[in-house]
Amino acid sequence: MIPIKYDIIIEATEDPLFFTFYSPDLEGFSGVGNSVEDCIYKAIHGIEEHIEEMKKLGLPIPKENKKARIIVLNRELERVAA
Repeated sequence: MIPIKYDIIIEATEDPLFFTFYSPDLEGFSGVGNSVEDCIYKAIHGIEEHIEEMKKLGLPIPKENKKARIIVLNRELERVAA
């Protein structure tokens, strides 16, 4: 089991070694990684740091999600008609 408290969305990009991630539950939380696993690792630790910063700034902390998910998506590529 992966210890997450909020949903995490990981998006693949055109570059197979570049992924982005964010949590729709935590405003302003996002990051990048070199793999899905790297994103998960960074998100787990980054969320804790993000929560601490939110507390310091007096921002409301969203309620933890006991059924938090990690969702991996292929980013839809925009196609421009020639």
